[in-house]
Amino acid sequence: MKRKITTGIIAIICLIILIIGLISYNLFLSNISIAETEYIYIDKDDNADSVITKIKNTGAEFSEDGFKLLSSRNKQSNNIRPGRYRVSSDINTLELFRNIRNHNSEPIQLIVPSVRTIQIMASRLSNELMVDSAEIISLLESDEYLKSIGYNHTSIPSLFIPNTYEVYWEISAEDLIARMVKEHNAFWNDDRKALAKKIGLTELEVSTLASIVDSETANNGEKNRIAGLYMNRLHKNILLQSDPTVIYAVGDFSIRRVLNKHLQVESPYNTYKVHGLPPGPIRIPSIAGLDAVLNYEHNDYLYMCAKEDFSGTHNYAVSLAEHYANARRYVQALNERGIK
Repeated sequence: MKRKITTGIIAIICLIILIIGLISYNLFLSNISIAETEYIYIDKDDNADSVITKIKNTGAEFSEDGFKLLSSRNKQSNNIRPGRYRVSSDINTLELFRNIRNHNSEPIQLIVPSVRTIQIMASRLSNELMVDSAEIISLLESDEYLKSIGYNHTSIPSLFIPNTYEVYWEISAEDLIARMVKEHNAFWNDDRKALAKKIGLTELEVSTLASIVDSETANNGEKNRIAGLYMNRLHKNILLQSDPTVIYAVGDFSIRRVLNKHLQVESPYNTYKVHGLPPGPIRIPSIAGLDAVLNYEHNDYLYMCAKEDFSGTHNYAVSLAEHYANARRYVQALNERGIK
């Protein structure tokens, strides 16, 4: 009799364990059902309910009740960890919850672009990150902060090395800039420093000239030739007379045709009036532009003019007479297209 009772109790216990196991499996251990991997972005304003909504918005089928129970038991609403988290079919509800709780976020591939201004740079970066552009700009406009990292308002565009970097979406503005300092220092390795010394330019001067070269052409194949032309003018103490520096000095990037009135602007960036390089870059220089300056083409060119076919490439000249002929063809093409 006792044996039958014991057997019955064991059977009941086994049944309870089985039921608990099935409930636990359905609540926590069954894999998420989703067609392809998606990501959710959790920010500092999220709570458990909004996180669940973000998971549901990916189209994933998961145990909402299980996630709520885990959140409740772990007080998740008070411990949301911002980040980018993977939602995929190879993890279950418990694993997803633990990833969020333990801040096992997934990095992103951040593109640092070659753009005209720090403001545009901040906007582009904030579009890919949790950090607000105002936070980035606040740091990069702070004299005290810039001094602490070895820059000022004119040199700060040279900090950024346009490339793709793996960072965490929730990175702070301070950590982002610190990462850019690290990448800048890695770019300026011993080989590049030696090349800069060989051509007689500082790192900032290389960046400044590279920004001019980048502004003159998007054609990487032309950049070392243009860099060589400007190096010739620097060596001969001839005004650089770069139209992009005038546009930067005027502050109107919509200008398509530089006129005499623009050339009269008083600015250290107006290379039609001031000898040598401007005090800093006129845009965030590209790696192609930087390396073009460091490895500039040794040529005899002193003049360049955009080709009249508007291909984005240039005609080059050694003599002023040849340059005037090139310029006349380009001006005629502008007039024919009604570009003023």
